[in-house]
Amino acid sequence: MFDQLVNADKDLFLYLNNLGSETWDPLWLAITHEFTFAPLYGLLLYLIYRKRGLQSLVVSVIVIVLMITFTDQITNLVKHTVQRFRPCRTEGVMEHMRYIAARCGRYGFFSGHSSNSMAAAIFGGLLLKPFYKKAIYLLIVWSLIVAYSRVYVGVHYPLDLLCGLTFGAISGFGFYKLYLYIAKRRGLPIF
Repeated sequence: MFDQLVNADKDLFLYLNNLGSETWDPLWLAITHEFTFAPLYGLLLYLIYRKRGLQSLVVSVIVIVLMITFTDQITNLVKHTVQRFRPCRTEGVMEHMRYIAARCGRYGFFSGHSSNSMAAAIFGGLLLKPFYKKAIYLLIVWSLIVAYSRVYVGVHYPLDLLCGLTFGAISGFGFYKLYLYIAKRRGLPIF
């Protein structure tokens, strides 16, 4: 059963990865780049400051740093424990795929881009939900696009993304709860 799942994951990866074309490569390389969405993060921090105040922003930044550190470290721990090679390093896959990423790391299960972007989407979306009710949905769509970019450029299997997105959603929710706990203890408004 496990072998069937792994083979289906490889087949789905090859199908999705080979949908790409040179025309769209620059867009997906930009989407997958770590700093492309820095303005989005800046906007989210600005909105937190504007709607919740300076103290809430400071608490948010501390919690966000903890959250990203946590998701990064757990992702790396899982990658080095599971040791599933990325598609760009897998015999029988790399010969049939499009590889356009700048580099190919060693292990890919699970995706750090997926876990970090979904954690940020859930945390930011829940924090801003009282003011921007639909923001969380836009942030989740953004996270899904970031995740898909990893298949497009050839460095992750779909299952890497699914697990990363799930872990990120759980982490984002958990760190949102941590924010609420700290905010309540510090007497900050919780809307």
